[in-house]
Amino acid sequence: MTCPPSIPRNSEAKALGIKMGEPVFKMRDLMKRHGVKALSSNYTLYGDLSRRVVEVLHSYSPRLDVYSIDETFVDLGGFGDRIEAYAARMRDAVRTETGIPTCVGIAPTKTLAKLANYAAKKNPIFSGVCNLMDQDVRDYVMRRIPIGEIWGVGSATEAKLKAQGINSAAELRDLPLALGRKIGTVVLERLVAELRGVSCIDFEDVPPQRKGMAVTRSAGTPMTSFDVLAQAIAAHATRAAEKLRKHGLVAGTMTVFYHTNPHKPDRPRHSASRSIRLRPMSNHTFDLVDAAVAAARRGWKGDTSGNGYGYTKAGIILDDLLAEADQPVMLFPPDRPRDARLTDALDAINDRFGKKTMVLAREGVSRSWVTKADHRSPRYTTRISELPIIQL
Repeated sequence: MTCPPSIPRNSEAKALGIKMGEPVFKMRDLMKRHGVKALSSNYTLYGDLSRRVVEVLHSYSPRLDVYSIDETFVDLGGFGDRIEAYAARMRDAVRTETGIPTCVGIAPTKTLAKLANYAAKKNPIFSGVCNLMDQDVRDYVMRRIPIGEIWGVGSATEAKLKAQGINSAAELRDLPLALGRKIGTVVLERLVAELRGVSCIDFEDVPPQRKGMAVTRSAGTPMTSFDVLAQAIAAHATRAAEKLRKHGLVAGTMTVFYHTNPHKPDRPRHSASRSIRLRPMSNHTFDLVDAAVAAARRGWKGDTSGNGYGYTKAGIILDDLLAEADQPVMLFPPDRPRDARLTDALDAINDRFGKKTMVLAREGVSRSWVTKADHRSPRYTTRISELPIIQL
């Protein structure tokens, strides 16, 4: 079995009691005893496979709401009694064309569709497709799903509901709307309505504009000098600027953070987080790198050569995002045609020849801070050099 760090565990790992996000060093004996294999994160592969799955789904419906890298809402309105067979065909097509096993939940609302998907995963009688359009099936499923598994019910709300004697999805569905608002504000009231089949969560076939963005990484080796930390921060800011330009956005606020390993209390510990306003709002690589390094320097503790602290994680968070066309107009805007041409050239080269083909010198050469991926699975779909080789 496999248990990738910071990635949802498979069913076998969950059955062993492995907790989400638990450090590997705390469970080495358990892993050795049961043959658990920990894999490094492989976001390149995950993202590409997710894109391929969405392409298959698009061939079955023009309206998709891509909720996350592994979840998509599909509008199958108009299929009537054929909807379950059509969903099964769609599921089979995804498995055939991508190799990815999936489950499908069919229902009149998003919340019920999530419950249906949960039932399809947990109960083999549904053969991977659970249809809650049938009221009898819906009642059967909802009586057996605990409230903690309902989309939107957090631990605090779960505790409040259990105090009221509400333990299943069916019991929450039958909760009076006014009491739902009293226990969990209008959010819980809408959730109860969704469980009754009344759609209250919009279908967003056009993705909403992003409100925030982050680039964070764990360091391959602890960063003990400001020069090394600044290289990592510059690389993260460069990536953040690329993402902004890709989405046609500019940022108004940047937060830079870094911290030591929280799992080693015997080592010197320190964390820093500094925010800075970007004026003018920008998506230029040079603007973001300059601002990020300046913010990092403000939070640095000690001299610039090294102070005993080994920072193991750093990141950039961007907020106050706006579309480029909507950014405020400055009375005396900076004239930077050269910077614009440089960033365009940087993007074009890296798009054609691969990420990090060309980087700013501020990212350094040795790049000792780069996240280690010693146990990463091959990136079969995006790297020719990592394709399996067959010897005849």
